[in-house]
Amino acid sequence: MPATEASRLIRTKELSPVELTEAMLERIDRINPRINAFITVTADLARKGAKEAEARAQRGELISPLDGISLSFKDLTPTAGIRTTMGSKFLENNVPTEDSLVAKRMRGAGMVVLGKTNTPAHGYKDMADNLLGPPARNPWKLDRTTGGSSGGAAGAVAAGLGPLAQGGDGAGSIRIPASLSGVVGFKPSYGRVPNNQPNGNYWAATVHNGPIARSVRDCAMLLQIMAGPDPIDPLSIDAPPEDYVAACDGNIKGLKVVWSGDLGYAAVDPEVREIAHRAALRFLDLGCVLEERDPRWDNPYQWAKDLWAIKQAAREYERGQLHPEWLEPTLTIQIFDALRFTAIDFDKMLQARSKFYDQARAFFETCDLLLTPTMPVGAWSVEPGVEEGPSEIGGRKVGHNLFDRVPFTFPHNQTGYPAITLPAGFTAEGLPVGLQIVGRWHQDSTVLKAAANFESIEPWTDKRPQLD
Repeated sequence: MPATEASRLIRTKELSPVELTEAMLERIDRINPRINAFITVTADLARKGAKEAEARAQRGELISPLDGISLSFKDLTPTAGIRTTMGSKFLENNVPTEDSLVAKRMRGAGMVVLGKTNTPAHGYKDMADNLLGPPARNPWKLDRTTGGSSGGAAGAVAAGLGPLAQGGDGAGSIRIPASLSGVVGFKPSYGRVPNNQPNGNYWAATVHNGPIARSVRDCAMLLQIMAGPDPIDPLSIDAPPEDYVAACDGNIKGLKVVWSGDLGYAAVDPEVREIAHRAALRFLDLGCVLEERDPRWDNPYQWAKDLWAIKQAAREYERGQLHPEWLEPTLTIQIFDALRFTAIDFDKMLQARSKFYDQARAFFETCDLLLTPTMPVGAWSVEPGVEEGPSEIGGRKVGHNLFDRVPFTFPHNQTGYPAITLPAGFTAEGLPVGLQIVGRWHQDSTVLKAAANFESIEPWTDKRPQLD
């Protein structure tokens, strides 16, 4: 049942928040040991919240449209009184005394917290494994990864362990697992949802909080709660949020849409590319003007990869010296990779980012939307390690760094432009493939409208992994 429908039934008193919560907890108890989507399950807290929501519903005093609806938080998100590990051995028993802003908003809306979802240490890579426990497994094929870093969140939604999940996206960490797990994930414009976690560097301006759900309108409902300015984030968008649910209505006839299957440089599996291309062609049926071409911007791979490594080193280097065994091998590689750079190198990377933004802005002056595959390949092995991930994509050798696997997602963290992924089909192996829709500067509503239109002619919510 989508959250939009559950919300309606709670308002009309046809569905009890307690009934919904118990159903979710029962399913988590039954399914989670097989997929490890949750690190921490807050059953007692969820039951308490559900009873309070039910009392409000009976009085006709619901706080928000999502009052009484079940929700999970990514375990990078500080939550008062709930263990928040950040996926790190260094924070294995960390229990914050305060909510992050996004957690405060969603809990304040009456949402029922089911628990915290699996993630790599501080979200450093595109898989959801850590040194605290078993990795998150893809509900469609249990020997494959869910992706990451919001892998537990996407896996939980795909497996029906709650209708809504909060995720964070610094290089694709909402869209990567949503694509590989066959659900919808939206990275709103940078600053649309104020950011005060998971890292303390507001000025890096790459990490976006956003929703993961099984439908576009469910994502829009959750974004409505999350969005809005706050001085806690100096780069938050100083404007009230739009009605994102209403933005899903109406047609997109006449929009100028560009499809690029590889951006002119990315390695892409031919099957994945073809599935996403067929999905992109449906925009002709929606009345759009569709053009196939590459954006002709510089490949941002090297400097974006280096900036990412520097961020990891700044956070982990000193404490990693105390307990190097508490760092994953691929994280250690990133840290030592960063140590070779000077301050001058760092500033040159920021200059390259500025140049890339100018190129992307110029491209989007020629169109309303960019369509690409979300990921260049289907889900790979769940097993972590130095050699994790595919060694070859589309006949080309690739490295084992996350940036070798996410060419379509991370560029839009560098620009801050809104981007959504939604299911486009399945490979011959039965693995989900996502279509990414990227919009112009601050055009979140246009992206949601386009996604809702596509979803209306390519419905997929009846397709579910067979876990029962």
